[in-house]
Amino acid sequence: MARALRQFFSDSLPARRGVSPQTMRSSRDTVVLLLRVVAQAKHRDPVRLELTALLPEDGWAVLKHLETERHNKTATRHVRRAALHAFLRHVATHCPEPLEQAQRLLSIPMKRAQTQPIDSVDSQERCAGFESVERSQAHGRRAYALLVTLFNTGARVQESVAWKVGDLPLTKPFQVR
Repeated sequence: MARALRQFFSDSLPARRGVSPQTMRSSRDTVVLLLRVVAQAKHRDPVRLELTALLPEDGWAVLKHLETERHNKTATRHVRRAALHAFLRHVATHCPEPLEQAQRLLSIPMKRAQTQPIDSVDSQERCAGFESVERSQAHGRRAYALLVTLFNTGARVQESVAWKVGDLPLTKPFQVR
């Protein structure tokens, strides 16, 4: 299993699929969760787990653990399932021994969930929010600029934290790279 994990995280995800660091961390967390849940269920040390020992019940156990123990929503369950599927597709193409187990684990379907309506802010509420920022001092002007930039770009806060000076050119056309 160690060889497959190393190949998946050092070659497949970054080089072949070009995923973001956040996706890498999410996939890592999913695999760690898989190893913990399966090791606990089989009463084994995680380093002694073999790919050929993984069963569909183990995949179900991880997803059930997310819902019952961690109280994750269905959307999070789907993200973790997608990460498991990415790892298992890698296993299926690079490690022929556990191919049957990988195929059986890949058969775990998505769970249907009720979608919740997205609450939105109307233009009056948005303007009131912008105007509530005190702009007479530098920290208020900075907060206002960040708030307006987040709104106009549609960026998430996590994305804005990663911005560097070069990502925000101060020439026309004004944009965020």
